[in-house]
Amino acid sequence: MNVVLIFAGGCGSRMGVAIPKQFLEINGVPILVETILNFQKHNKIDAICLVVLEEYIEYVTKLVKQYNLDKVVSIVPGGKTGQDSIYNGLCQIKKQFPMNSTVLIHDGVRPIIDSDVITENINAVKEYGSAITCKKCTETIITIKNEIAVDNIIDRSNSLTAQAPQSFILEDIFNAHETIRKVNPNYDGIIDSCTLMRVLKNNLHIVMGNDDNLKVTTKKDYLIVKTIIENKNKEIPKDAYLGYEKFVNSGDGK
Repeated sequence: MNVVLIFAGGCGSRMGVAIPKQFLEINGVPILVETILNFQKHNKIDAICLVVLEEYIEYVTKLVKQYNLDKVVSIVPGGKTGQDSIYNGLCQIKKQFPMNSTVLIHDGVRPIIDSDVITENINAVKEYGSAITCKKCTETIITIKNEIAVDNIIDRSNSLTAQAPQSFILEDIFNAHETIRKVNPNYDGIIDSCTLMRVLKNNLHIVMGNDDNLKVTTKKDYLIVKTIIENKNKEIPKDAYLGYEKFVNSGDGK
């Protein structure tokens, strides 16, 4: 079985808006629904488990019915942290599906995920036992000594940025959480599933994602994602070339 765990338990405090960011709308559709639809439409996804703020479970249940998201099999309350929320979701999935199932863990506020990336995650878990979606770094990466001094410049060719989904065998990721919670119940220093698994010395396989797979964290992120979704199937407008064409036609470009 291929099961998606979508966690959307955050309150969106950095957005400065009245509702959690996962419920902001793009073209009249909540971001969370946009995210779910990518997996709902994928023919290799069998089921979806949602983890949301407890006070929004009723609203999310209404959205699931409204948009006919019939692959959603459970909606559970989130925890104090993102990792707590993921653990709650894994506990629920464990009740419903075999421990050898593939689990794709995805942010509820990453609404642009290619179908091919989902497929590659599933295939990688079956072959290697894990899949961490990543993208290439396009900026120079540095480490710092303090707030004003550069410590080291990292070789960009050996650096990637982790995205989502981050995918595993259910038994492996569930047992990893159980182990960590015994020694580090607050998940201190563990920011995602990739970090958790590496703390336990697990080998992780890379799946390449893309730049559009953005996580909506700030207002700027929302506006960028909104623009991408609204213009997804549009061509670059012809007037984008006007300056160059004028330059060439003027003879200055010869």
